[in-house]
Amino acid sequence: MTEQRSDYDSPWKEIIEDFFPSFLEFFFPEAYAVIDWEREQPYEFLDSELQQLEPDAEIGKRLVDKVAKVWLKNGEEAWIIVHVEVQGYYDKDFAERMYIYNYRLFDRHKKRVISLAVLADEGVNWRPNRYESSLAGCCASLQFPIVKLLDYEGQWDSLEQTSNPFGMVVMAHLRTKGTNLNLESRLHWKLTLVKMLFKKGYSRKEVKGLFRFIDWVMFLPEDLANSFKTELKNDKEVSKKMRYVTSIERLAKQEGKQEGKQEGKREDVIKIIQTRFGGVPERIVNLINTINDTPLLDRLFTNAITTNSIEEFQQLIDENMDT
Repeated sequence: MTEQRSDYDSPWKEIIEDFFPSFLEFFFPEAYAVIDWEREQPYEFLDSELQQLEPDAEIGKRLVDKVAKVWLKNGEEAWIIVHVEVQGYYDKDFAERMYIYNYRLFDRHKKRVISLAVLADEGVNWRPNRYESSLAGCCASLQFPIVKLLDYEGQWDSLEQTSNPFGMVVMAHLRTKGTNLNLESRLHWKLTLVKMLFKKGYSRKEVKGLFRFIDWVMFLPEDLANSFKTELKNDKEVSKKMRYVTSIERLAKQEGKQEGKQEGKREDVIKIIQTRFGGVPERIVNLINTINDTPLLDRLFTNAITTNSIEEFQQLIDENMDT
């Protein structure tokens, strides 16, 4: 049975942790401006806080992606809750959950808390940024900054021109969402963005982190993945620079080795569903892990990219298992 990883939806978490100052500067400049970045250690991620904030199941699906302790320019210690909402549907409880995590973190540490949300879903009009509850003259509320990634579609020129790594991140996200039904177009955009990496003047660390993010989110079936690697190797300028960033070549080789294994195919299908919908029902995981039919796994890979819901994907699996 395939070993299941609990962080299939972690490309955003990983890129935020790798480039936290750039993340805040790009999306939340007001929060960036109050932090003392001159300190020897201006911030510290505390992953254990995630478990402490959710000691039971009463608030449902965990929404907090990152909790960081920071120091403000006035010397004050503060806390930042960063949440990336990737589910593609309206959630009436989202603002309430943001409020709950905010007050729980304040209650634990008695420090001021900054709550931030990146909305990566496809609902144009869904923009929750405030929670308020009142009764008999008593009112509790939280207003928090949000960014909507869809809004950047109209700022493509700015994304291409910015030197901030999150310009590349947003472009990869938008072109992944926009090519769910056209994987040939996704191949084109994946090549375009990776080649762009080497023209931006990024550091070796930035190129490695951004390549990993792009490669992770812009899933391609095996034939197109092979075309992607061949195209990069045939581009003399890119190939020369890729030899400098040796981990990229190593990642590509590891990917090619894994693609030939059914275990890797099963992991890829589960990873896509986890990334798109924020979770995979245990029944689906168990069914996928019993499949040893390579063509069927390839079909499920494509279905995982194009399906509209977990329920629809479940039905597709059931139909294929019955045939």
